[in-house]
Amino acid sequence: MDKKQRRQRQEDFNSDFEEKVLYINRCATVVKGGRRFSFSALVVVGDGQGHIGVGFAKANEVSDAIRKGGEAARKNIVTFEMEGTSIPHEVKVSWDGSTVFLKPAKPGTGVIAGSKVRSVLELGGIKDIIAKIYGSNSPLNQVQAIVRALTSLKNRQRTLAARGVV
Repeated sequence: MDKKQRRQRQEDFNSDFEEKVLYINRCATVVKGGRRFSFSALVVVGDGQGHIGVGFAKANEVSDAIRKGGEAARKNIVTFEMEGTSIPHEVKVSWDGSTVFLKPAKPGTGVIAGSKVRSVLELGGIKDIIAKIYGSNSPLNQVQAIVRALTSLKNRQRTLAARGVV
């Protein structure tokens, strides 16, 4: 099986993932002939069922950066615990200057969060949650903090069973 067939098979497997570009940054390098621009893209993919992936890539063209970011996001998919349409418990996680606080909400509340956090949570399939970001407003740090917070969630039933309560 050559690389092209393998890539196509991987794309078929990941076709149910929705892709969203969260942030594009333009960087300029001054050279002898003027300015040379490069771009970086922060891309998130999710299937709406507790799976999300984050990719960050750089390229000389915007479209290339987005494509590379999408590929990186599909390689870095993580799974997190959900309880209905919300999360099982509160969680507070810091990542490189950004602190995220997630709190479960009753059904019908909706996603109460900032723009970057809202996008990640909606792609993950969470419909009822309250989120607050403290500290750095860097999109990359915010997204990494939210991913760390989601992966640190634990299933309530398994935790109680491990403690011998149920």
